[in-house]
Amino acid sequence: MSLNRPNEATQAFAAAGIYKSSLPLQKLALLSILGGAFIAFGGLLSVYVSGGMPEVLATNPGLVKLTAGLLFPVGLFMVSLTGADLFTSDCTAFTLPLLQKELPVKRFAFLLLFSYLFNFIGAQIVAGPLAAGSGLFSSHPFQDYLHYYAGAKVYQDFWTVLVKGIGANWLVCLAMWMGYIAKDVIGKWVGISIPVALFVTLGYEHSIANMFFIPAAIYSGATVTWPEFLVNNLLPATIGNLIGGACLVGGVYWYLHLKK
Repeated sequence: MSLNRPNEATQAFAAAGIYKSSLPLQKLALLSILGGAFIAFGGLLSVYVSGGMPEVLATNPGLVKLTAGLLFPVGLFMVSLTGADLFTSDCTAFTLPLLQKELPVKRFAFLLLFSYLFNFIGAQIVAGPLAAGSGLFSSHPFQDYLHYYAGAKVYQDFWTVLVKGIGANWLVCLAMWMGYIAKDVIGKWVGISIPVALFVTLGYEHSIANMFFIPAAIYSGATVTWPEFLVNNLLPATIGNLIGGACLVGGVYWYLHLKK
């Protein structure tokens, strides 16, 4: 298996950020819609398969969480290989050129917000018509599991979700960085899937994934409300994701490999 050196992976990650920052906004918007949709597809696969294991859930919930963790990386793998845009990985991709003084602060903030909003649109395309609208969560046990899963995410305190958000994007951005280490598809799959499986199994909070999980539950009749989702979960998860990706991966690997 052929590998890049860590400093080469960091340079490639930074170059990806520079490339995306130079794209016309209509192209970046489409890439961001695709990024949100691909993450949602990974979430759909993981929650649908896990939801079909009620007997296992009753006796061995850890195994169900591990199953979800092993399936979810499909979404990030699709993002990586197709070059789609994802807010959470942008927290590192745009931080590296920001610290290199190749990307202005205002442009950095604008690009993150732009990606975030269009990721949301992509996630709703899957959560609405392709998941809840197609009847995937209209019957037991799939609906029960999704509604339980969404409720568990929403009914936590603000700081717990924020800390879980830091952990999630530390691992997601590390996964993308490890993807740049590998030069072949199999190596990228291994590098990406291990950290992502870890964050999902541990129940950390990924803002873009939650743009799928919780709205899909709402669309399929859950008692969770949009204000509860936006305030109790999405806001603190987003703040945590920004800290985890920008500081613990972007800042750390910039210092280790790019700072002169």
